[in-house]
Amino acid sequence: MYADGPLNILMVDDQPAKLLSYEAILRDLNENLIKVTSGREALDQLLKTDIALALLDVSMPDIDGFELAHLIRQHPRYQNMAIIFISGVHLTDVDRIQGYQRGAVDYISVPVVPELLRAKVTVFSELYRKTRQIEKVNGELRVAEEHLRRLTGRLMQIQDAERRRVARDVHDGLGQYLVGVKMGVDQLARRVANDPGNHEAVCEISMLLNRAITETRTISHLLHPPLLDEIGLESALAVYTDGFAKRSGISVTVGVAPDLGRLDSDVETALFRVVQECLLNVHRHSNSATASVSLRRENGEIELQVRDEGVGMTTAQDPGGTGLGVGLLGIRERIRQLDGKLEIVSGEGKGTVVVATIPHRSKKEAENARPLSVDTSAAL
Repeated sequence: MYADGPLNILMVDDQPAKLLSYEAILRDLNENLIKVTSGREALDQLLKTDIALALLDVSMPDIDGFELAHLIRQHPRYQNMAIIFISGVHLTDVDRIQGYQRGAVDYISVPVVPELLRAKVTVFSELYRKTRQIEKVNGELRVAEEHLRRLTGRLMQIQDAERRRVARDVHDGLGQYLVGVKMGVDQLARRVANDPGNHEAVCEISMLLNRAITETRTISHLLHPPLLDEIGLESALAVYTDGFAKRSGISVTVGVAPDLGRLDSDVETALFRVVQECLLNVHRHSNSATASVSLRRENGEIELQVRDEGVGMTTAQDPGGTGLGVGLLGIRERIRQLDGKLEIVSGEGKGTVVVATIPHRSKKEAENARPLSVDTSAAL
């Protein structure tokens, strides 16, 4: 059954004549009308068929309407299905409350007014169709979101690989050429030591080459620090924050828990990028003289905090809204790719704290969480 085709409407009454009358009333709606004369037959139909709406007689000999509605609601597929009770006896308010508690959405009294029955079935049928359409759209959006997430993750992997390659080429290629030129210029400086004019010019060239070599190394390390792969995140952070402090004039303290150890490569890369982006934002926007970075493992999670004591975020940069810059949105997505979360706590004049949390168990935690295997061969 599809939302744009005939809906299955289940009609339950122990009197076949009533079922025929309901069928005559509802025939013009062009829905698929299913007639059964007992609660047990109704349950059998519900198991075999996708039912959109049920019309239940309250008084039936084997399973009455209230009990049948209760049983229907226990099935996950029918927890929100529309149920209309049809009663040939006067119902008290207590009866109606009981019916609503069992899952009824409406009541119709006998004798049934054809126009009223037709109108109510039409309303609930259209509501069902609209609900299915919304579910379909939401399902398509979830599929598209998951596809986009996979593409984003792949793009980040490609980006990181490209950064590694460029960093290596800059360091091993351009950097080595500059070192070679510097060595030649220094030799030339020694040869013209007795020529003050030329010696001074050559020394200036040597100084510029020193700066170029230093800048080349800095660019290479910013693209992808070799220590991140060779030794790990803690050493890479120490070198990066030390260089950042010298370049920016901002004092940065780094605290890494002694039990942290090495992490997965993608986790270390993601956390390093978070620190990079956050410290750049501290330098550009916070006016803070200090910043701190802390990294620890707790309850199967890695928690990274980057804190400053600056001006904080303005209302336009609301951490919970879309005012975040491209950089922060990028690291939020990077953390999300690892099933983690990024939280930003900030207020005007109160500084900013960025907290990244990523699920990550140590080998010891994983071994402790592993279920014990029991050898039952001896008991067989």
